Amino acid sequence: MPRSMTGYGVAEGSVSGGVLQVELRTVNHRHFAASLKLCTPLQQFESAVRDRLRDEVARGHATLTARWVEEPERPVSLHVNLDRAKEVLRALSELKRELDLKGEADLAFVARQPEVLTSGSGDAPAVEESAVVAVVGAALNDLVAMRIREGTALGKELLVLLQDLRSHLETVDQRAPGRLVSERDRLQRSVAELLDGRAMDEQRLSQEIALLADKLDITEETVRLRTHLDASGQEMLREINTIGSKANDAVIAQSVIEMKGVVEKIREQLENLE
Repeated sequence: MPRSMTGYGVAEGSVSGGVLQVELRTVNHRHFAASLKLCTPLQQFESAVRDRLRDEVARGHATLTARWVEEPERPVSLHVNLDRAKEVLRALSELKRELDLKGEADLAFVARQPEVLTSGSGDAPAVEESAVVAVVGAALNDLVAMRIREGTALGKELLVLLQDLRSHLETVDQRAPGRLVSERDRLQRSVAELLDGRAMDEQRLSQEIALLADKLDITEETVRLRTHLDASGQEMLREINTIGSKANDAVIAQSVIEMKGVVEKIREQLENLE
């Protein structure tokens, strides 16, 4: 099944309690190439992600972007600053002594003082490679489906172009026999004018006509071109150029120009296929 080298795929999935989005684009390239844009926690998986892409993308330049839609939650941790707590207690003791106050400082009071208790986020949860690669795989499935759709459409266009070539080749085939007769008659008229009424060497003229017919004969080229068409071969342009060089006929020459244009379109379309 033909695949286009251009495509787009996107997928989201749960990873380490967060939501990861993977966006993937491919464009034409002679070989496989990949550009990965991974946020810091995911860069450790670059090799695994690249290998997963290579499983599905034989040719084409792939650009993959992975980003958090929802970042994984970090656990909240509580920290006790003992030095600060001791400093608060010393200050309270000094205040009590200097002002001859009564009462004792309780835990709740000390804990409420600035910088005694602080909270913060803990380390991010570990990210599993398999979870990341699974989201990449889902984006790849989306991408491949699009590449197949576009490849199928390109295949249909190629069939139309090949049929167009066959149509022009049919015109050349129909024109070719009459062209040889016209060239023979032209040569006879030219020789008659040169002789100016003198006797014509019919044997020599027949030889010249035979040589001319062999020189202008395009049967071999049209047969080979039709074979290449049946196999969608790569040698079509060479045969078309040879037909053009032997044509010596306006209608065939025009058909050759049209066929060259069609072959160029075919070449461009083939470059879009994986």
